[in-house]
Amino acid sequence: MSLESLLVSLSDGKFHSGDELGRALGVSRTAIWKQLKKVGELGIPMTSVKGKGYCIDGGLDLLVEEDVRAHLSAEARELVAQIEVMGVVDSTNVRAMEKAQLGKKGYVCTAEQQTAGKGRRGRKWASPYGSNLYLSVLWEFDGGASSLEGLSLAVGVAVVDALAKAGVDDVQLKWPNDVLYQRRKMAGVLLEVTGDAEGPCQVVIGIGLNVKMPESASTSIDQPWVDVTSITEGDSRRSLLLALLLNELMPLLERFGAQGFGAFRQRWQDLDVYSGQEVVLKYGQETIHGVAESVDDTGAILLRTAEGLRSFNGGEVSLRPVTT
Repeated sequence: MSLESLLVSLSDGKFHSGDELGRALGVSRTAIWKQLKKVGELGIPMTSVKGKGYCIDGGLDLLVEEDVRAHLSAEARELVAQIEVMGVVDSTNVRAMEKAQLGKKGYVCTAEQQTAGKGRRGRKWASPYGSNLYLSVLWEFDGGASSLEGLSLAVGVAVVDALAKAGVDDVQLKWPNDVLYQRRKMAGVLLEVTGDAEGPCQVVIGIGLNVKMPESASTSIDQPWVDVTSITEGDSRRSLLLALLLNELMPLLERFGAQGFGAFRQRWQDLDVYSGQEVVLKYGQETIHGVAESVDDTGAILLRTAEGLRSFNGGEVSLRPVTT
């Protein structure tokens, strides 16, 4: 018996006795008890009541591959080569990168929990079990690293469009790869590249989306944040949200390979949370004050400064509004 099978049995949020769980899973009550200890170690809130059994408080919205596929569009279904739903992993980006050497274009990896999920600039991405979406997609581009300019920004557009389909409106983008709602972070994008600098290269597109963040996990987040369930009464099942993301992301990757970021530039600009506002940009050891004007066709941000119009690419860059 696996821990995952026990969690499926407990995911309905109802009480189940040890004997009942043992009969359903074909193991002894002692084996059930050992696995129940692991449930607590995952940080999943569980209640035990003598005479009633065990209950996961509020249940669990587990990812189900069949449910994801059932909600894929015809176009996305053609572009998705494989969906792998995992339990606890170090990082979905790491797992997807392992597939890059095998040429698994269209491979999709998602997990219930990451133990080493990464955000930009080496930050750890909060990844409580069965609560949010942790997604990595492997794709291949023919034009080398230069053909990827602006890709993370374009992916942000896909995330916004997917959230709109889920009933989450008024979502904006912060350069270079944050997805915000009322200036609180809802999702982030992280790209990792391998392959030929001038020819075919593989890219892992990692997306983390806050769906139902437990308060206990939020203490490790060092910035304002928000999740999907707190701002919408619509259907926020994670399998559905994952399908909606893939429905937007997969065609975008196909189109990006042919047209580049220029095809998405205006759409990104329309969603830019700091457009026309005074900002402070930290670029290495340099601090630049200016007005965020737009982005160019490479995805570089354009700032109107005292020295004139300047452009900055991604990397070790931090962008913040001017506070008064």
